[in-house]
Amino acid sequence: MKTLPLLATLAATLLPIAATAQHPPIRVLLLDGESAGAYHNWKLTTPVLREILEETGLFEVTILTAPTHDGDFSQFDPQLGKFQAIVMNYDGPDWPENLRAQFEQFVGNGGGLVIVHAADNGFPNWPAYNLMTGVGGWRNRTEQAGPHWYFDQDKLIGDPAPGHAGNHGNRLPFQITARAPDHPILRGLPHIWVHTADELYDSLRGPGKNMTVLATAHSDPANKGTGHDEPMAMVLQFGKGRIFHTPMGHDVAALSCVGLVTLLQRGTEWVATGKVTQKVPANFPTADTISTRADILSMDPDFLKGAAPIAPHPVAIRAR
Repeated sequence: MKTLPLLATLAATLLPIAATAQHPPIRVLLLDGESAGAYHNWKLTTPVLREILEETGLFEVTILTAPTHDGDFSQFDPQLGKFQAIVMNYDGPDWPENLRAQFEQFVGNGGGLVIVHAADNGFPNWPAYNLMTGVGGWRNRTEQAGPHWYFDQDKLIGDPAPGHAGNHGNRLPFQITARAPDHPILRGLPHIWVHTADELYDSLRGPGKNMTVLATAHSDPANKGTGHDEPMAMVLQFGKGRIFHTPMGHDVAALSCVGLVTLLQRGTEWVATGKVTQKVPANFPTADTISTRADILSMDPDFLKGAAPIAPHPVAIRAR
């Protein structure tokens, strides 16, 4: 009498594996190796990004650590042609010309690209990279990098007024609002949901060409913000290549948000294939409740020591 439930459980476990086995995994290169400071600890966040992608059964992730911008690139050959998508967890000021050309060719010919958090700080003087990211911050960017892009009255604004690029307040939870809910990456997700405590990037500047803002967050002046609805998820086109860009994901705690996990999984599938096959998780955050994953949080040694606090559940969001 107990055999049938056991068989049903085994079937439910094996079916996703069988479905995945019918299709080769999406080959993803996860590129890291430099950041502007210890506050962006790529050695911690890279394993989390790999876990986020590989747990879906859709992706085969190869981690490649590039030299720092002033290092020796003579033996560095990422062989980008082996991959369908690149996930950038690298923030450096420059690369050798031949590597930039290889990267541009990969994306321009149809390779997918995912930009995570401070990867949009990198390469301020590389025009093609800034076309791929759409917007970026810091590293001496000013209005010369392009307008400050934000939403106002449901309209995307490119403000050319002089000013620096890149700012954030304290790491607090904030609401995400969908701006393109019918895009495959957002389809089926709540219109508004709460992201766990993270850096809310604002004042990002760039060319903003071929860019669609999928979702925004209000940058609260009470937390050193602009008072504008700032882009938190974007898609772009560079040649034949698709790009997904999110400035969220400062650290392991931020990456533990079920909402951000879902965006990264869906965004990576979309840049590689042009479609999204993944269902919305049952524990996706709501408009007033955060949802985080303890298994991801536990990948941060400071969390295991009790030194990395997380926000309470549910959370109150300051009225605008």
